[in-house]
Amino acid sequence: MQIHELVGAVHEAAWLPWAVQYFFLIGMSTTALFLTFPAFVFGRGSSLPHARLALITAVTTGISGPVALLADLHQPGRFWEFFVYTHATSWMAWGAWIVSSYVTLLLLYAWAVNRPAFYRWGQDDWRFAWLFRFLAFGSPANGFARLIGIGAGVAALGILTYTGMEVAVVYSRPLWHTPLLPFQFAATGAVGALGVMLILGRLFATGAIVEAKMNRMLALALGVVAIIGALWFAVAFSGISQSHTEALASVAGFTVWQRIALWAAAAIVIPFVIALALPARSGWVTGLIAIHAAWMFRWTVFMGGQAVPKVGSGLYDALMPTGIEGLMGVIGTFGLWIFLLILYTTFVPWAEADLPDDTSAPSSAQTARTV
Repeated sequence: MQIHELVGAVHEAAWLPWAVQYFFLIGMSTTALFLTFPAFVFGRGSSLPHARLALITAVTTGISGPVALLADLHQPGRFWEFFVYTHATSWMAWGAWIVSSYVTLLLLYAWAVNRPAFYRWGQDDWRFAWLFRFLAFGSPANGFARLIGIGAGVAALGILTYTGMEVAVVYSRPLWHTPLLPFQFAATGAVGALGVMLILGRLFATGAIVEAKMNRMLALALGVVAIIGALWFAVAFSGISQSHTEALASVAGFTVWQRIALWAAAAIVIPFVIALALPARSGWVTGLIAIHAAWMFRWTVFMGGQAVPKVGSGLYDALMPTGIEGLMGVIGTFGLWIFLLILYTTFVPWAEADLPDDTSAPSSAQTARTV
């Protein structure tokens, strides 16, 4: 009889909570962008109230997300190396180009959508009128917002693809190397985005009708998450996909992962039921649970996934560190996001964002800013 002893060394996690923050924020940003399309690309006036909230969500998370990405690189200068020493077979290298394109197009899209309101604010006699005249470039026309929005949408699809694939291609971790993971990232990103929109709708009192519509959209997104989750388990149990079967086998025997599975089911079922039963009066509850579910899914995948050893038995400790790379980093990123929310909703006329229009002069129905 031969005895083979495997010795595991203690090491720090390769992907820190900064990565969780990035995937959480950028996932919400890209999916929120698509929720602006019914109004600002397809011109449906009935979709304006929730499209305005979606644009706030997309811009603020789209800016704060890459900041967390730079922090996760430990040395922000490394981001520049992706451009100088790019590699066609690296998803991270592609991501550097896609993220830059997405953020640029997203900001141009937000500017184009709000350009008519910038123009109106620039016509008033107040201290910052000069700034809004500069931002409007002398005209309220913004019909080109549609094309910029479509371009941002293409970049957003690139974000959703590369963020899912750069995790799914890691063969050494069965829990990550599953083809359905990119789709679940996208679906849970939509859940988080709608959660933020529901909270913003409550804060800005957009009304029960808008809240009910967003709750129904949240229920649909939660249903998609549930279907993908059920499909993941079905494929894993059936043995059709070896990667899914190995992923399930790597965690199925641990009590903590069984509890995580129950938590995931509760995080889907509870807001789903509440959103359908009380769609017009439950925005605070369903919104907060949705944000929590989207963030915890990424924490479980990234940090929990690294707790499963590549060789040996048992689990590594996966406690959140309290330093700048752990708890303080998470708090700081959320703080930046909240700061951007305050900045955007204070200095951008988001409530006046209207359907794209090619005219070069303001219509009689447009009202000036009230000082």
